[in-house]
Amino acid sequence: MRVAALLIAFVLLVACTGKPGPNDVLLSDQELNLEEFFDGRLKAYGQFQDVFGTVRRRFIVDIEGTWDGETLRLIEDFVYEDQSTERRIWSLEKTGPETWKGTAPGVIGVATGEERGDTFNWRYEIDLPVPDGTLRVTFDDWMWLLGETRLLNRAYMKRFGVDIGEVIITFEKLR
Repeated sequence: MRVAALLIAFVLLVACTGKPGPNDVLLSDQELNLEEFFDGRLKAYGQFQDVFGTVRRRFIVDIEGTWDGETLRLIEDFVYEDQSTERRIWSLEKTGPETWKGTAPGVIGVATGEERGDTFNWRYEIDLPVPDGTLRVTFDDWMWLLGETRLLNRAYMKRFGVDIGEVIITFEKLR
């Protein structure tokens, strides 16, 4: 019994490690400006993986972003591998030189984010549409600018405070 308890404790400890943090060393001198990167048309490719690394769902997203100087509006049209679709519309407001808040249908309360160099961290709770209903989860998104037209997003998902998987997305800014 003691071995089982130690094993469970070890698994829980490992599940909480190895994630980005706000004080991580910046690996480039690029500056991510969310309002510039997401202003215009983008295409994104992503997948959801469970905690065991098994890919459970893939998707493509067409995004139309508009920045009016105060609000960044993102219209995201998802197409999943089973040809089901979803539309999510985000309204983001810049609240400081490096901080953001945002809302979208299904988001519980207000999402918050912070830019730092080439990195953006975005956190929120959402009732996420899934094939058989909705699932309330929290997202801890980390985005890294990889170049003028490419952004990598790794989102850690939790339910009731327990890791349930990750979403990995690459965003391509269209010219």
